[in-house]
Amino acid sequence: MPLFAALAVLLLAVTGVHAQPSAASAPPDPRSFNAWLEDVRREALSRGIRPATVDRAFAGIAPVPRVLERDRAQAEFTLSLDDYLKRRLDPGTVRTARRMMARHRTLLRKVSARYGVDPRILVAIWGLESSFGRFTGTRPTIPVLATLAWDGRRGEFFRNQLFDALTILDRGDIELGRLKGSWAGAMGQVQFMPSSYLAWAEDFDGDGRKDIWTSLPDIFASIANYLKGHGWVDRPWGFAVRVPDATRSDVAAVPRREAGCRAARTLSEPAPLAEWRRLGVVLAGGARLPASSRTASLLQIEDRAWLVTPSYEAILAYNCAHTYALSVGLLADRLSQ
Repeated sequence: MPLFAALAVLLLAVTGVHAQPSAASAPPDPRSFNAWLEDVRREALSRGIRPATVDRAFAGIAPVPRVLERDRAQAEFTLSLDDYLKRRLDPGTVRTARRMMARHRTLLRKVSARYGVDPRILVAIWGLESSFGRFTGTRPTIPVLATLAWDGRRGEFFRNQLFDALTILDRGDIELGRLKGSWAGAMGQVQFMPSSYLAWAEDFDGDGRKDIWTSLPDIFASIANYLKGHGWVDRPWGFAVRVPDATRSDVAAVPRREAGCRAARTLSEPAPLAEWRRLGVVLAGGARLPASSRTASLLQIEDRAWLVTPSYEAILAYNCAHTYALSVGLLADRLSQ
């Protein structure tokens, strides 16, 4: 997991970019690994991955006990939302984000012009995923994915991620020695799982490689492409709002989502801002909402509430935890101040 998102995923399950937590179970018998790996080798070859690639990737490979320990140690995140945001959006992070915005302004504008995603959101995700590129993970990705696939509890998911990682190697996008990431297999400064890399990574610098490890043009473009592909429309991502006591029951009657990841299902169904205004919802400062047909969903956590737009849901697709998506949005907002 990425530096920040590894914390966020403790609270809620993740889809899209990151892997999903699951209940603990007894570890598999290590003696079965070689037999299992031979079966994986045969399937990789049947998928058209070159034998030389498979041989290099699997040479000397063995289960990584620490990966299983980390996987089984995931616990529910217990900080309050305010404490969590205070910890993640500390002054140092905000200052660094502002410096990065200024340093890479020209590149960010070019990426934004092509994909239509706000530069501040790109910097916020980059910063919270990898501490602005300073931490991308040090664990070799192939052994990590093989360990988690062999473990069996999420075997199908991680087995497919392993084949996708082999495909990345086979295409020559990165050398085996540089293919490193988090304990769950997330890669590069954008912390994509291999499947997300194959679907959304971009070669913005035009060098023939989709380099999410070292190329800032590719890094920013890959984040933007992912968000655009998952419904990013435009800012604002949402509004802090207040639900008056007099209309709280009417607002509570708005149905919740029935589909999507766990965090998405805590959102209300979308409704026009004009409808939320009719229900008495006001901006956090007390001002009335605009009488607009633009749609938003209500998000309520503890004693706080937001109306969030489809762009927020694109961030949520990146990591399906409200702590994560709110942190991205709120950090981006601070870059506007």
